[in-house]
Amino acid sequence: MKLLTVNLGHRTPSAHAAVEAGTGIFKRPVDGPVTVRSPGPRGVGGSGLTGDAVVDRRHHGGDDKAVYAYAREDLDAWQHELGRALPNGTFGENLTTWGVEVTHARIGERWRIGRHVLLEVSAPRVPCRTFQGRMGEPGWMKRFIGAAVPGAYLRVIEPGRIRAGDPVRREHRPDHEVTVRMVFQALTGRRELMPRLLDAGETLPEETRRQVAKYLEHA
Repeated sequence: MKLLTVNLGHRTPSAHAAVEAGTGIFKRPVDGPVTVRSPGPRGVGGSGLTGDAVVDRRHHGGDDKAVYAYAREDLDAWQHELGRALPNGTFGENLTTWGVEVTHARIGERWRIGRHVLLEVSAPRVPCRTFQGRMGEPGWMKRFIGAAVPGAYLRVIEPGRIRAGDPVRREHRPDHEVTVRMVFQALTGRRELMPRLLDAGETLPEETRRQVAKYLEHA
């Protein structure tokens, strides 16, 4: 298992951005090491990677969404389906991995990248109109939701520096069976899965726990 590329984005104007200031979704691979650290709570903190822009901090960035990872194998599958090249970073991911089970990772699972950085799987990526605009594919959000291969957001447990080619090692796998994909499906239509998400305990983001509580209140 390894890290193929580390991808960073700058603030870029876009007609599809959720805020007037633009978007940081247009990410490209970078050479050399990149510092990874906890960015702070959502609304204040941006990306967990130094030099990476998070513009809409109401919905993106912060400790629970500090780093976004997507598997190259899944990008390849989309590339085949769409009939176009999808370079690393196309989905706005910070980390493009190889050999790492990303979407089926369990909430609270921990990955060691290189020697020093330790990340914890926290949540799936839920598509937004900025992602729709970036891809330019008809019905993209519906297709992305239907495929249920969202990639994973991660928290920074131990900071440090990473670079392309670093090995990735799973250091901890929780006993529960709440995966990134299960959370994604629960949040995007399969509401009957909501109660099961609580099995992930405190590693489930507070925002998601509130959504589960609201569902149970009205169920």
